[in-house]
Amino acid sequence: MIRVAAFLAALSLAISAEAQTSPQLTASAATPPPSSAAVEISSRDPDGRLVIRAQRLSGRLAIDGSLDELAYTNFLPASSFVQFEPRYNEPATEKTELWVFYDDRAIYIAIRCFDSGMDRWSSIDMRRDTPGTAQGETVSVALDTFYDRRNGFSFGVNPDGGISDATITNERDYNRDWNTIWDTRTGRFEGGWTVEMAIPFKSLRYSPGQQTWGINVRRAVKWKNETSYLNPVPQSGQFSAMFGLFRFSSAATLVGLSVPPESRLVEIKPYAISSVRSDRTADVPVSNDVTGNLGLDAKIGLTRGLTADLTYNTDFAQVEDDEQQVNLTRFSLFFPEKREFYLEGQGIFAFGGVTQRRSGNPGEIPMPFFSRRIGIDDDGRAVPILGGGRVTGRAGKYSVGLVNIQTREDRALSEPSTNFSVMRVRRDILRRSNVGAMVINRAEYGRSRRSNQTYGVDGVFSFFQNLNLNSYFAKTQTPELRGEDRSYRAQLEYNADRYGLTLEHMLIGEDFNPEVGYVRRKNARRNMAEVRFSPRPRSSAVVRKYEYSLGIDHYDRATDGMLETRILEAVFGIEFQSSDRFALTLTDNTEGLTEPYEVAENVNVPVDSYRFRNLNARYEFGTQHRLSGDLTYDYGGFFGGSKHSLALSRSRIEPMTNLFVEPGLSLNWVDIPQGRFVATVFNSRVTYTFTPRSFASALVQYNSDQHTLSINARFRWEYRPGSDVFVVYSDGRNTLFRGFPRMENRTFTVKLTRFFRV
Repeated sequence: MIRVAAFLAALSLAISAEAQTSPQLTASAATPPPSSAAVEISSRDPDGRLVIRAQRLSGRLAIDGSLDELAYTNFLPASSFVQFEPRYNEPATEKTELWVFYDDRAIYIAIRCFDSGMDRWSSIDMRRDTPGTAQGETVSVALDTFYDRRNGFSFGVNPDGGISDATITNERDYNRDWNTIWDTRTGRFEGGWTVEMAIPFKSLRYSPGQQTWGINVRRAVKWKNETSYLNPVPQSGQFSAMFGLFRFSSAATLVGLSVPPESRLVEIKPYAISSVRSDRTADVPVSNDVTGNLGLDAKIGLTRGLTADLTYNTDFAQVEDDEQQVNLTRFSLFFPEKREFYLEGQGIFAFGGVTQRRSGNPGEIPMPFFSRRIGIDDDGRAVPILGGGRVTGRAGKYSVGLVNIQTREDRALSEPSTNFSVMRVRRDILRRSNVGAMVINRAEYGRSRRSNQTYGVDGVFSFFQNLNLNSYFAKTQTPELRGEDRSYRAQLEYNADRYGLTLEHMLIGEDFNPEVGYVRRKNARRNMAEVRFSPRPRSSAVVRKYEYSLGIDHYDRATDGMLETRILEAVFGIEFQSSDRFALTLTDNTEGLTEPYEVAENVNVPVDSYRFRNLNARYEFGTQHRLSGDLTYDYGGFFGGSKHSLALSRSRIEPMTNLFVEPGLSLNWVDIPQGRFVATVFNSRVTYTFTPRSFASALVQYNSDQHTLSINARFRWEYRPGSDVFVVYSDGRNTLFRGFPRMENRTFTVKLTRFFRV
C-alpha cells in the first residue's frame, strides 16, 4: 500500500506540473475590508425578491482564487443567504459573500465562503460532473439567461477545484452531461475558502440584447448538514435541498449586464483512435486485431438560442461499461444512456414529464425516444455510426430538438444500415407549463427496407407551487403489427413538503412499439394512487422529517381486463438531522401470470395466480460520512416460495486522500417449488483523482447469472480545456471453466481529442 501510495502521489505531481490549465489551490490572504465609499450591489424589489447588479470591470480580473483585486473592495458583496435546511428561512450560520462582474468577453462570479469547521470537512471528489463532486462542501451558481423563470445553466465548484456544469429544463430536468468551456480557481484563507469563475458569453445561450437574467447560488456546508440559498426557494416534496437550485421562478434577479451582440459560435473537436482487440465469441474470432480511425465532432451556433452539433465517424470507446443488474422479473432491464453526444440536450426531448439521464429510470412509463437505441443493439454491442447531426435550443417561447443519425451496416451483428430521425417541438405556456409534439422515424436500408414511426403530443402543467399535471398521447406505426398501438397517460401530482398525493391512469397497447424508445411492459392498463404525510418535528435534535405513505399500483391486461399485477404498499420513513435516512416498506403483491417465464437458468415460474408479502428495510448513510451509500434488506414471499435479498448501492469509501472505492452488491437467495438458486452481482469502482481534470478508474464486475467477470479501466486527462487523452482497457471473462476465468474478449484503446473554438 505504501508503494502504491508513493507511485500515485508521484504520478499526481507529474500531471499537475503539466496540466497548467487545471484549477490549483492558492493561499489566499484575507481581503482588506471595503472602503466607506464601496458600492452596494444588492437590493430588494417591491415583491421582496433579491436584485443583484452586475458591475462592468474597468481592468483585468485574474482568475486565481485570490480575491485581492480592487474590485472586491470597491463593491459591497451580496451576503444575505438563508437556510433551506436544517432551519428553513433562517439566516445561514456560515457567512457567504457574492460578487458578479462582466466585460465584453465573459461574466465573472466570485464567492467567499467563511467556514468555522474546515478541519471537519468530508471527502472531496475532483472528477468533473460526478455525484461525488457535490458530496462535500460546494457552491453552485444557476443562471437563467433567457429570464423565462424556468430554464438555465448551473456551475458548481468544491474547495479542491472539482467542477460540475449542467443544463436545467423546465425546473425539473437536470442534465449534468452538458459540458462547456469555462474557467475557475479556488483558494483558502484562515477562515474559509474562495471561488472565482469566468464563464465566456460564447459558452452560454441567451437572447440578443437581454440585459436581465435570473441568478441563484446554493452553498452546502456538509459538516453541519446545512444548505443555504442566495434567494430563498420554497420547501417542496419535488425540490430537495440539493435541487432547489432548479427553481428559477424563485431565483434572484441579475441586472446591469451588457451582453455582447450575437456572434457565430464554431467549435471543432477532431479525434484519433487506435485499438487492439481480441474476441473469441465473435462469429469470426479475432486475436490482437489492430485498428485505427479518425473522426470529428463540431458545434455551430445558428443563433444565440439554437446550436447545431455535427458528428462524423462517431466513436464512444471512452464510455464506461454498463453496471450489471440482477433481473428476477419477467420484464426487460433498463440501462441508462452514458454517451455524452446524446445526453447533452436530453432535457428538450423529455416527454410527458419523463426524461433520460445517466442515473434516471422511467420505471413503468414508456419513453417514445430513448437515444440508447441508436448505435447499440439489443445485446449492448456497439453498432458503427457513420455520422449525423442535432439541432437543439430555444427560439422565443419554443424549445426545439432535431436529430438525424445514420448507422452503417454490420453483418457480424446482423444490423442493417439504419437512419434515425427525431423532431421535438415544445412551447411554453402560462407561468410554468408547456405543450409539445414529437415525431420519430426509424428506417432500414438494404434488403429489408423496413420502417417504424412514433407520433406523440404531451403537456406538462404546473399550477401554484406544488400542483402538476403530466400527460401524453402517443401512437406507433409498424408494418407487421395491426393491434392496439396507442399509449396515453394522465398523472395528477400534488407534491408539497408536508403532504403529497399522486393519481395516475395509463394505457400501453399490446402493439405499441416505439423502436427508438423504451417500453418495460405492454398490453397493460395502469391505475395508481398514493398519499403521503411528511411532518417536520419542531424541536427534535435528531429527526428532521418523518414520512408516512400508502399506495396502490394496479395493472390489468388491456385486451381482456385480467389482473396482471397489484401492489399495495405502506412506507414509514425517517430523515435524520445528520442527513441519514431510514425507510421501512411493507408490500402486498398479487401477480397473475398468463405465460411462464424463466427466473433463472433452468428455473421456470409456471402460469398461475400468486400472492405474497415483502418487508423492505433501507438505511441511507449521508454523504458527509467516510462511508456513505444505501444498505437494503428485503425479505418475503416470491411466486409460491420465498426470497430474501441484501444490496449495497451508491456507496463510497475513501481509504486514502484522492482514492475512492465505490462497492456495490446485490445478493438474492430464492427458494421456490421449481428450484433454489442464488443470484449475485458484485461491482466495485476504484478511482484515483490526480487533479480536477485527470483521473484513473477501474470498474470490476461479477455476475453469477451470466457467469461473467469483467474489468473496464480508464485513464482520462483533459490536458487543455475541452481536449482529452483517454486510455481504456476492457477485459471480459467466463467463470464457468475451472481455474482462472477464461478470457472471451479484450480491448486496449487510446483516444486523443483536440478542441478548437473559432
